[in-house]
Amino acid sequence: MAEAAWDHAGVEDRALVDAVLAGDREAFRLIVERFQGPVYRAGLRVLGSVADAEDVAQETFVTAFRSLGSYRGDGPLQAWLVRIATRTAFRRRSQRRQASDLAVATGLTSSAPDPLQSALADERAAAVRSAVAALDDPYREVVALRYFGELSLDEIATTTGRNLNTIKTQVRRGLQRLAGAIHPEALS
Repeated sequence: MAEAAWDHAGVEDRALVDAVLAGDREAFRLIVERFQGPVYRAGLRVLGSVADAEDVAQETFVTAFRSLGSYRGDGPLQAWLVRIATRTAFRRRSQRRQASDLAVATGLTSSAPDPLQSALADERAAAVRSAVAALDDPYREVVALRYFGELSLDEIATTTGRNLNTIKTQVRRGLQRLAGAIHPEALS
């Protein structure tokens, strides 16, 4: 297809995927442009850092490009990409936690105070992210896809290959576990 055809907003996701698999790099450019916002936001919500979210978005699209042949097309492309982003973000969060533990152990952390409101907001966000990260699968995955990835329950069911009622139950149970894990004073 000609490059101008890819500028049309009505192009179906499956057509873009097929074009990329046929070697059309402009089609992948449109995929990135179309879905960079939701992918970035998923990374930002898991990690709370603009720089880390940008890295996760970039890594997500590299992974997607390499794995596009495994996209089944039975769900929205956005949901598939957000799932990759969420998993990438949680993996990065785990690696960052290990590096942070090392920095604390070696005394490499800064003790410069932040403004109180910023610190409280960061603490609340960190408490929620930590609690979600501590959930066991499948609860961590479905809660993250629902609230960090902003996917509907139907999209999560399609993306994960699970029954909609199973997803509803897993989200409900995940939220119940979160309520027990997050201290009320951390959220006020």
